[in-house]
Amino acid sequence: MIVMKFGGSSVGNSSRINSVISILQTRITNKENITVVFSAFQTVTDSLIEIGNIALKRDLNYKIKFESLEKLHYQIIDELNLGLDIKVLQKKVASLFEELSEILHGVYLVKELTPKSLDYIVSFGEQLSCTIISESMINRGIECENLNASKIIKTDNDFGKARVNFKLTNKNISKYFKKHKMIQIVTGFISSTEENEITTLGRGGSDYTAAIIGAAIDADAIEIWTDVDGILTADPRKVTDAFSLKSVTYEEAMELSHFGAKVIYPPTMLPALEKKIKIIIKNTFNPECAGTMIVEKSKEEDGARRKSDGFLVKGISSIDNVSLIRVQGSGMIGVSGIASRLFTALALHKINIILITQASSEHSICLAVLPEHGEKGKTILKKEFRLELLDKIIGEITVEDNLSIIAVVGEKMRHSPGIAGKIFMALGDNSININAIAQGSSELNISLVISKKDLGKALNAIHSDIIMRRE
Repeated sequence: MIVMKFGGSSVGNSSRINSVISILQTRITNKENITVVFSAFQTVTDSLIEIGNIALKRDLNYKIKFESLEKLHYQIIDELNLGLDIKVLQKKVASLFEELSEILHGVYLVKELTPKSLDYIVSFGEQLSCTIISESMINRGIECENLNASKIIKTDNDFGKARVNFKLTNKNISKYFKKHKMIQIVTGFISSTEENEITTLGRGGSDYTAAIIGAAIDADAIEIWTDVDGILTADPRKVTDAFSLKSVTYEEAMELSHFGAKVIYPPTMLPALEKKIKIIIKNTFNPECAGTMIVEKSKEEDGARRKSDGFLVKGISSIDNVSLIRVQGSGMIGVSGIASRLFTALALHKINIILITQASSEHSICLAVLPEHGEKGKTILKKEFRLELLDKIIGEITVEDNLSIIAVVGEKMRHSPGIAGKIFMALGDNSININAIAQGSSELNISLVISKKDLGKALNAIHSDIIMRRE
């Protein structure tokens, strides 16, 4: 079994959906056993959130936006089914829009949009896309079933970013797929509580759906179809020479994803990693391209892979805009508990720390956070360490804005001396100053904080001097 997932950009309009159906027909002709997960049509999830928020304000313009969304879906139905009977499909879609309309009217009346209600509203994006695609395939003689994933994927009630109950979910998936042998067209992103209340899986939810199902049925592979030729060595919008990689390990992919690579999200890989199922990133608009394979690290596979690709550094990713909180003072040296209190204070206010670096003298600690958390974090820490500031144990707490983080990633870096020096030399030769450096003990990732204005120049310098030379 191969689990295929197509994102919103792959189903942005009827032409793209036709291309996807052609890809599926080729797989079916080749006697491949497939299950297919779809996201909502492109921009639809954002539109549903916007409509919900307009209704919340008791603004009747939500109805205009709703009608526009309705028109979009019926237009796609017509274009996908030229000359075919669409009465059954129209009836199913009309029923979904009627239900959605009632929910939005309720939001309008009570002026309340809870996370639970919002999950219910945005779930219609995937319900509509999968209903339209599955019925259009049936109209073309392709036997398939439309599966609402909320029936099999069970979660807690943390609406908006629900946690999966894997014990129950895996049992449901296994039981369902044993009884249903036809091709399944599955709604991505959505799930439900044990009380059957709709939940969603958060950012990258449709990818996650594919991985959850793939792991539960021990799939041969999970394919994530998007709009690029796999995982690239860098963002092509910033680095003109960026190119797709043949393969990366789960660890490399996770590091690249954490620091800004948008092709795949880290939670997606966890079910596959546990079952050692390969993930393949493919391009819907260039299906002949092999894409990038994400595999478990093993001596045999890794040796063959390294021999073929020859890269010490696999990729460079970045977080374009961050702030750096610096806590420093000579009185901190040898004082226990400072770091613990610092992290706890920020965690209590739900401020995520992207990067941490500390001088070996314990004189200073630097934390990279999102820009909106910079001044807030500073205020929190000044309150937490008010006595230490008065006693001069801590000299100052400052925030520096307009910074970026660059992450240089590659498993082979850990066994290759001099890589860090080459990276610093590439930046130094281009007069780029480094504000902070962090490197984990695994040596898989070297992270650098630099001025935001130097980001493009820094990415191109490292890519040209390190990756393009296949060091």
